[in-house]
Amino acid sequence: MENAARLRRWRLILGSDAQERLSGMGGCGLSQQEDLMDQALAAIYNRADSGGFGTASGGAGRGPSNPQITKWLGDVRSFFDKDLVKVIQGDAMERCGLKQLIFEPELLDGLEPDVNLASTILLLKEQIPKRSKESVRAFIKKIVEEINKLLEQDIRRAVTAAVNRRQHSPIPSASALDYRLTIRRNLKNYRPELGTILPERFWFFDRTSTTAANKWTIILDVDQSGSMGESVIYSSVLSCILASMSSLRTHVVAFDTNIVDLTEKCDDPVELLYGFQLGGGTDIDKSVAYCQQFIENPAKTLFFLITDLEEGGNRAALLRRLEEMKAGGVTVVVLLALAGGGRPYCDQQMAQRVAGLGIPCFSCDPERLPELLERALRGDDLSSFAKAKKGQ
Repeated sequence: MENAARLRRWRLILGSDAQERLSGMGGCGLSQQEDLMDQALAAIYNRADSGGFGTASGGAGRGPSNPQITKWLGDVRSFFDKDLVKVIQGDAMERCGLKQLIFEPELLDGLEPDVNLASTILLLKEQIPKRSKESVRAFIKKIVEEINKLLEQDIRRAVTAAVNRRQHSPIPSASALDYRLTIRRNLKNYRPELGTILPERFWFFDRTSTTAANKWTIILDVDQSGSMGESVIYSSVLSCILASMSSLRTHVVAFDTNIVDLTEKCDDPVELLYGFQLGGGTDIDKSVAYCQQFIENPAKTLFFLITDLEEGGNRAALLRRLEEMKAGGVTVVVLLALAGGGRPYCDQQMAQRVAGLGIPCFSCDPERLPELLERALRGDDLSSFAKAKKGQ
């Protein structure tokens, strides 16, 4: 039984061309559900008898008929788990020309939300026909809401903890709870039999104590060249969360060879995303120079440069400018990517030169953004954070 299951799995992997050979090894007939799975996979993975999407098979053949796209999407989502669905969707776009087909409204409704897919759609957004614009927007909105749900509460807690860490309030507020101080001062109330602490008192940050003069300024300077699609999406959600916090001043700038100030769009992450124009060259130095106008109190300014450092402008001027900002008291952090997993593509030589200036230069998984923000706002050394990322 175990051998038969293994043969059926190999049959699904190798396709119908392997049917005869595997049958000679003990039989590998597919169940009805496995046959449907085979049809869904055959539509995109170079199966000569399936014909793929939008083409007719040559001859009668023994394989399944070419499935309709909408049925195919439904089958894939039924038979495979969410992570595999994203992989298969991505392969379908590359192998079968779905870059045109995804702009059909009924198809977008069936696609599983995926950041990479969203970045591809944003790259092509100028080509979206009118009939699909609302469906595309709804698809992007679903992804933004998922990311927001993942990050918002932790980012708010991290910023509140860092900005107001010395000022406390008697007014209880769950979102302003000082977790560390509350736990530390209640350690004496640990109950081994329960495996937990029973706090006698809670400490809360005073949100009203941050005056206009003491507000932190956070500047996000975001590279909108085509390779930065996923980072642009996470940057947009992060920007909107930060902009909604009264204890911060937030500025968002997008650049390629041109500069666009998107700060006014920060009340809606979807609108902000649509303000980015993915593609084009890169002039990082010009954008950093533009952002310098927002620095009023260097000691309370956090500057995130989100780019792969593929500078098409003046490299020496960029390095001098970053060094001057750091020497003036600005907390400068270069993020090579805001994306999950893998080593980001970047100009390694420029990354090494930036790091040589004592400026943290690394990629960051989105889930670690709250920790990064808290450490940066507290003035912690971020070298350990960067090393932890490289060691993952």
